[in-house]
Amino acid sequence: MTIKAVVFDAYGTLYDIQSVAEITEDAFPGYGEIVTQIWRIKQLEYTWLRSLMQRYRDFAGITRDSLAYTLRVLGLTYDNDAFERVIGKYLHLDLYPDAAAALAALKPRKLAILSNGSPEMLGALVRNTGLDRLLDATISVDAKRIFKPSPKAYELIGEVLGTSPGEVLFVSSNPWDVAGAKAFGLNVAWIERVTPEAIALACVESELVAPLTMFKAIRTQMDELGLQPDHRVRSLSELPEIVARP
Repeated sequence: MTIKAVVFDAYGTLYDIQSVAEITEDAFPGYGEIVTQIWRIKQLEYTWLRSLMQRYRDFAGITRDSLAYTLRVLGLTYDNDAFERVIGKYLHLDLYPDAAAALAALKPRKLAILSNGSPEMLGALVRNTGLDRLLDATISVDAKRIFKPSPKAYELIGEVLGTSPGEVLFVSSNPWDVAGAKAFGLNVAWIERVTPEAIALACVESELVAPLTMFKAIRTQMDELGLQPDHRVRSLSELPEIVARP
């Protein structure tokens, strides 16, 4: 079936979540890396926990809660200005270098984001990085009040774009998101930015496992869920070739 729409995850796929590290280090010298990794791990955990408990709180709130948790468990004191400065980076995350060119090359297919992000967060982020000029839709799971990888979240793609699952290529670097999209029936491309070999090498090269290495081991590799992507690529720039295939 012809691919009529390409839909992207936002955080970690189009936008580099590790780009918060500079501001966390500036706000909490010596703790920037551990803050960055715990914050992201708890942010994801809170989306899953709240979905399971059916106690929805939007992603903006979850992002604040997970940062507050991180600073508390690390024993870091802070004032409101420091907290807000760190939180504000989520509206100005760095685009991956190949993102804008890859999206432009995928036209005239419909292009969209489907993200756990709240509408205000996503709207500001795509405007601040210029992707609003390339995207046909920025879709937040807030409309369903449940987070990916719930099937209800992926239903939004068809509802907004008017496509069937077989007409969509869903793109994510997050393995849990890849599994959820594949279980829903979408065509899925996984952006494999980190290989197991790279993780193993990082462990061997140091007596201590760095927080970033631990994060990569936990959150960047395909899970044992019996679900695999249709395509494994190393960068967004490979996507135009995939959708051009008959």
